[in-house]
Amino acid sequence: MSRQERRNMIEFITRNRRFDNENLMYMTDEEIEHIYNSTYYYFEEFIEDNIIQ
Repeated sequence: MSRQERRNMIEFITRNRRFDNENLMYMTDEEIEHIYNSTYYYFEEFIEDNIIQ
């Protein structure tokens, strides 16, 4: 993963979950990607549920 991709993922995670940059800084790319994917999935489901209703 490129530095820019990692930076974008960390920004998204910190805006939408209760993580701080310091904790994320020491995680591997795979861990960041997993947290990002689960956060994005949750965010996407939340948006869809609120738009449909």
